[in-house]
Amino acid sequence: MDSLIDAAARALATGDPLGALKRVALRNDAPALALRGIAMAQLGDLARAKILLRKAARAFGSRQAVARARCIVAEAEIALVSRDLSFPTKALDAARTALERHGDRANAAHARHLAIRRLLLIGRLDDAERALATFDAAPLPPALRAAHALVIAGIAMRRLRIKTARAALAAAAQAARAAGIPALLAEVASTAALLDTPAARLIAPGEDRLLLLDEVETLLASPMLVVDACRHVVREGEALVSLITRPVLFALVRALAEAWPADVSRSALLARAFRAKHADESHRARLRVEIARLRTKLKAVADVTATTRGFALAPRRARNVAVLAPPVEDQHAAVLALLADGEVWASSALALALGESQRNLQRALDALAASGKAQSFGRGRARRWMTRPVPGFTTTLLLPGPVTGDPSGSS
Repeated sequence: MDSLIDAAARALATGDPLGALKRVALRNDAPALALRGIAMAQLGDLARAKILLRKAARAFGSRQAVARARCIVAEAEIALVSRDLSFPTKALDAARTALERHGDRANAAHARHLAIRRLLLIGRLDDAERALATFDAAPLPPALRAAHALVIAGIAMRRLRIKTARAALAAAAQAARAAGIPALLAEVASTAALLDTPAARLIAPGEDRLLLLDEVETLLASPMLVVDACRHVVREGEALVSLITRPVLFALVRALAEAWPADVSRSALLARAFRAKHADESHRARLRVEIARLRTKLKAVADVTATTRGFALAPRRARNVAVLAPPVEDQHAAVLALLADGEVWASSALALALGESQRNLQRALDALAASGKAQSFGRGRARRWMTRPVPGFTTTLLLPGPVTGDPSGSS
């Protein structure tokens, strides 16, 4: 490695992309192309960075497997940052294997982190935890130790293990300071700020207020019966009833929980669950069927009792009932939650992260664009979507994971 390439690599390692470009901007050999690509990525020109890294990978060829693998890992990182979650994971896995085989543990570890962060973005927490379980970050350089701690914090925040998340963020901040990379310090700070941002809204008798993540953790650990409108489940301690694939049943139980301990009239339930303005006998018959289904679903934690004018929720053990709702409710709140991270997203990546069809997702994006809540730029495959962060809106932390189906059918 010549002195200019060596100096440019050191500049990039310390977060100085302009210093790196001064040394290699006019060179087109493979190492210089790779370093220029990474520098452009650090400066935010991701499209140009991707082109340079692909050129570098081709120039290195199969004979320089390590250098080529490093380019693939760098391109995967750009894909992750630009929310292009369709980047081929097999290529990243092959690059990681090549780096491990040739003893480049630091870049192999970075490749593993990218794969885990992708799993986090698409809500596959169990897979992310399994991949992280056998990972030893102690021998890694400070920048990768910070990235490792950020992944731990991300999983802990989504699992509502806030004490673990705070400890991981403290470790990430310490490692980021040791690395001395401003962008890494900013990422740690923005992640830590989520702990002080309202994540949900509590609706209970005589109470309607915003909650931080640690307050959500306390609520869900309490003996209270909680109708969780963020994840579409009903909880009581360790008992959990998922209604994520049963929207009608969830609409009914939420209406009953919001009114508890009072009852809800049949007409109000019909309007809430079926949007029926003028109920006829067929609507009332369907309501009786859905209430019976709801009783079956909730039998371990609550009953639904009939009253003179409608129905009421009757917890079996819990003394109190509360609804945990998103802080900002919108028809397309899940899409907004992902866009609110301030990054640009491809529609295919949004569909993958939410487990939605591309067609349904595009309808949601068009509706958000028409209402001024989202905007796009680019065309075709290069089209990306974004929105301004919504005040008081913690992004993806309380979104449900991918739907795996409900063997009992859907409502």
